[in-house]
Amino acid sequence: MDMILNRFKHGLASGQLQIGLWSHLSNHVSTEVIGGAGFDWIVLDAEHSPNETFLLHQQLQALVEGGSSPVVRVAWNDKVLIKRVLDIGAQTLLIPQVQNAQEAADAVAATRYPAEGGMRGFTGLSRASRFGRIKDYHQRASEELCVIVQVETGEALSQIEAIAAVKGIDGIFIGPGDLSAALGHIGNPGHPVVQAAIKNAVARIRAAGKPAGILTGDEAQARQYIEWGCSFTAVGADIALLARASEQLAARFQPLKTAHASAA
Repeated sequence: MDMILNRFKHGLASGQLQIGLWSHLSNHVSTEVIGGAGFDWIVLDAEHSPNETFLLHQQLQALVEGGSSPVVRVAWNDKVLIKRVLDIGAQTLLIPQVQNAQEAADAVAATRYPAEGGMRGFTGLSRASRFGRIKDYHQRASEELCVIVQVETGEALSQIEAIAAVKGIDGIFIGPGDLSAALGHIGNPGHPVVQAAIKNAVARIRAAGKPAGILTGDEAQARQYIEWGCSFTAVGADIALLARASEQLAARFQPLKTAHASAA
């Protein structure tokens, strides 16, 4: 069995525009549903969602047939968390709250075996190697691994060029929510100060030779970010789609309830 191709990684490297969706629901059934919707990538969130390794394992399995590439956002830049997520077959990791080049290098090292200067622990029978069926997996694993780091603070913004220069970093993702908090406008990523910082960051990331990514649920804003140069943009979240659509459906029937109550 040959190495499993990471379409998302190769899309980043070739400059393709890839549109994604965030998944907070932590459930393999909903993941399978959105995985066939036509998005290029799906983020399985383990930072701000109740997602544990066993649940992530099921969600990775659910995405095998749908056509969307899974991206796992781990809870923290931690070598143990990263090791476990790699072993269940994740090929693309999103690492939150990376502040500088050393932290970026630590993230990369957690995904590499010692022969490549890393610290990833060895197991021969993981899902990542398809239970030992992928020929030379441990020698070639990094070929298809993709490491994306999040910059989402003032310090991280100041270190973009140094972070981008770290070998093994495949892309830089701007976290607009935490960035809005760091810049004094919490919960308002659309504030002009935050938007100016994002536009500047995207330009610097691209100038450093790395693809830039971001998340927004605002369609007009998503189009703006793409125009600025974000080549991997998440344009919504499963939990928001469910919440807003269910609210709208309930609201459409509210007049009938009111009329029925008045006639009773």
